[in-house]
Amino acid sequence: MKKKVSIEDFASIKALGNLTLSPEGDKIAFTVKEGDLENNNYRTDIWVYDPARSPALYRLTAGEDGSAPLFKDNDTILFAADRKKRHPADVFGKPTVIQQISLRGGEAEECFVLPFAASAITPLSREEFLCSGKRDLHVEGLLAKAGKDAAKKEALKKQLEEEKDYEVFDELPFWKNGQGVTNKCRSGLFLCDIRQNTQKLLTRPFFDLEGFALSKDKSLLLYWGNEYESLRLKNEQLFLRHMKSGKVTRIKIGRGFSVSRAFFLGKQMFCFGTRGEKMGTSQNDEFYAIGEEGRLQRISSPDISFGPVGSDIAGGGASQPAGSALYFIQTEGYRSFYKKMDANGQIKTVCGGTEIISAAVGDERDCYFIGMEKDRPQELYRQKEGKTERLSAFNEAYVKEHAIGKTKYMACRDREGTPIDGFVLYPPDFDPKEKYPAILTVHGGPRSAYGQGFFQEFQYWAACGYIVFFCNPPGSSGKGDGFADILGEKFGVRDYNALMDFTDKVLKKVPQIDPARLAMTGGSYGGFMANWIIGHTDRFKAVVSCRSISNYVSKCLTTDIGYYHNLSQMGTDPWENEPMLWAHSPLAYADKVKTPTLFIQSDEDYRCWMGDAVQMLQALLLHGVPARMCLFHGENHELSRSGKPKHRLRRLKEMTAWFDRYC
Repeated sequence: MKKKVSIEDFASIKALGNLTLSPEGDKIAFTVKEGDLENNNYRTDIWVYDPARSPALYRLTAGEDGSAPLFKDNDTILFAADRKKRHPADVFGKPTVIQQISLRGGEAEECFVLPFAASAITPLSREEFLCSGKRDLHVEGLLAKAGKDAAKKEALKKQLEEEKDYEVFDELPFWKNGQGVTNKCRSGLFLCDIRQNTQKLLTRPFFDLEGFALSKDKSLLLYWGNEYESLRLKNEQLFLRHMKSGKVTRIKIGRGFSVSRAFFLGKQMFCFGTRGEKMGTSQNDEFYAIGEEGRLQRISSPDISFGPVGSDIAGGGASQPAGSALYFIQTEGYRSFYKKMDANGQIKTVCGGTEIISAAVGDERDCYFIGMEKDRPQELYRQKEGKTERLSAFNEAYVKEHAIGKTKYMACRDREGTPIDGFVLYPPDFDPKEKYPAILTVHGGPRSAYGQGFFQEFQYWAACGYIVFFCNPPGSSGKGDGFADILGEKFGVRDYNALMDFTDKVLKKVPQIDPARLAMTGGSYGGFMANWIIGHTDRFKAVVSCRSISNYVSKCLTTDIGYYHNLSQMGTDPWENEPMLWAHSPLAYADKVKTPTLFIQSDEDYRCWMGDAVQMLQALLLHGVPARMCLFHGENHELSRSGKPKHRLRRLKEMTAWFDRYC
């Protein structure tokens, strides 16, 4: 008899990610991560697939500290890990230790150390490389004053230790989710030399780097980010640097233009970005060529959603660097595909058929990707000449040993006639003669999408005897800006109506659901919708609101994205139209709530700060509504996906107990 999906299974299911192609395109490396409940952390190893070797698939590292792999050359991989614990973080910063390991065998050895937290390392030669590095301007300034005087540096260390008891906020943004307080912190672009142990800052002192791209011959460099003037956020800028001469040219993108990525196709320069004239920060990117004179020329408006569909068991990933075409992952409806775009803006599908998380192409007849088949966790695949082959079996034993619920697609149209992609997940022992409680879940974003891949918490609830149903209402990714338009006066109206219409359709098509035992949950935007729903209907008997939004007047003035993204969503601010912000705030309807509601919140979530959840909790308790909050210390907005294993376990226990109590 097969086991039921258990509450702890998120820790044993392997999450694959960070697929990287070797320089000659004949092998790939990637990471495999799993939770360790006993030690309350995660183990990450690097694996390699080399079809010329037997076995072709093998583990390269065996520790707890593997990170995204980078090919130094075709037979050597670099990765970040302080294996000997000789370079701990201190008040001056967090060093990055880069290990080197040969694919031909042997142990990893320390290659070089950077005095800052580094990422996006890109080799220029065997001795030089580019990377993004975290900078603390306050600490840098004090160190410059101390110079090489050991006594002054020791006094400075003591001063910084004392300053850890308080923070100073005097710029925007002053904190970021997952990074904590970022006041006076910047991300800079560095040219590093291993031989001389030097790190040369290529960006201006107050510039905050978002990304960079190198031409194939490594002679040209594009980089972009927010330009600061003194300590005040100015606007986004894009630069071209000639690597040999060091000449830097500012690309004329104009004020208000937002760059999401820039790249080379040969020596031609291109970027994706938008001015957001129609949908502000929610608008899909347009495709531009960058002319020799440094001006943008719009080529096309593809109206596509970059990135994969959602899952709570998934590794990270990125698109293959540009060559003759740009490769990227695109959500289309409720599936994700690996696609390429040429210099004329023509898009073609390279591979698909499963929900693709991370992908890489060698020969275009040979595409490797990490993906999820229907109701299955991730594996490594190869699509060769149109045929898809599963190359790994990391989660095969789990699938064979467990009774996994089946997801069925259920489309509907909302009251406006808009087609909605929906899904119903049935318990593995579903009996059509029985009645079941059910849970509606709403994804975050709202620019995100559900698919038919593996969600561990959904499968756990199905194993507990719940029917789980979910959909991609207006506002979601994958169907263009028109479908995603729930801005301003539409927010909480068009999307709410669609969710209720979908719920009606599910109850009609699945008579086994007991309408007296309906529950609902969602996180981030889904948490907004949870708070909104309880103020507009009593049809749900229990609701769990995770990392939620309740008050747009406070949300837009507290969080890391509030002052630009949430104001853009609403199309106004508290001084121009406070009544409109309040009318679209769930807190405004808290006096009408009757539904027992649990709030799940993290105290370091600066994306949906805990102040909104606290306001909603207090409002419900003041009005006599059964309510409870579980506040997780030291966690951020990513609790459900990458929080500490014991915290993720407690979160799911709290949610399930709440559903069980009322449904």
